[in-house]
Amino acid sequence: MGEKSDVGRLILLGAPLGNPADASARFREVLEAADVVAAEDTRRLTRLARDLDVTVPGRIVSYFEGNEERRTPELVDVLVAGYVVALVTDGGMPSVSDPGYRLVRAALDAGVPVTAAPGPSAVTTALALSGLPSDRFCFEGFLPRTPAARRSRLRALATEERTLVFFEAPHRITGALADLAAAFGPDRPAALCRELTKTYEEVLRRPLGQLAEWAAEGEPRGEITLVVAGAPPVTAERPDDDTLRAAVAEREAAGRSRRDAVTEVAAEYGLRRREVYDVVHR
Repeated sequence: MGEKSDVGRLILLGAPLGNPADASARFREVLEAADVVAAEDTRRLTRLARDLDVTVPGRIVSYFEGNEERRTPELVDVLVAGYVVALVTDGGMPSVSDPGYRLVRAALDAGVPVTAAPGPSAVTTALALSGLPSDRFCFEGFLPRTPAARRSRLRALATEERTLVFFEAPHRITGALADLAAAFGPDRPAALCRELTKTYEEVLRRPLGQLAEWAAEGEPRGEITLVVAGAPPVTAERPDDDTLRAAVAEREAAGRSRRDAVTEVAAEYGLRRREVYDVVHR
């Protein structure tokens, strides 16, 4: 390892999703300067470095779901000793449905600075390509593996008005799309993004029902990011005049002034205060 400093540093590297040309200049610089590079797949990192014509002089160690609990304290010891550790996953940003969160949390708890060399993200790339609203969205990561748990999660998300982004494995996408169509309705707009930035990149923009039929015809391959439109907003019906009068009277009986009672009822039903006032005094 190189010359250590008083305080080490953890650097999260945003790796290309598939096309090596997406690697930033800073990504290359960090790989060439880090004392330790913790990689989700060391073979894939070696291949990427070769494609980028980058030499990695630091020690390369594996850091993936199966060993991160054991390896995290080892890497924290290296960081506390004053060395620079770079963390890289197979694609995209560490910690985003990939190994990393555990190490970030442990480094921060140990007083070690954590920074990032931002790079590609499958979440925002798919969102931008989907053609669906992107001003408000939520990332749900991978759905539960078992059908019962997956359906329960989807029922809870069925009324979410923000655009939803999911990751899904190829061998589970057929079942996931069928459950999505059942929970959200077959006409809900969606986009299935497959093999982003790679040679066989494909973006299918279809309603969930059609995507479910497409997947059922043959198991899709490659890494999949699914973008689903949010639920249409629910517009509450305006209550009739008698209901509004009764709601105001109930609040007055509880000790509210008429002014406060009218204000509260208007807010509850999404009406203008003057509208409720006129009904009460009509």
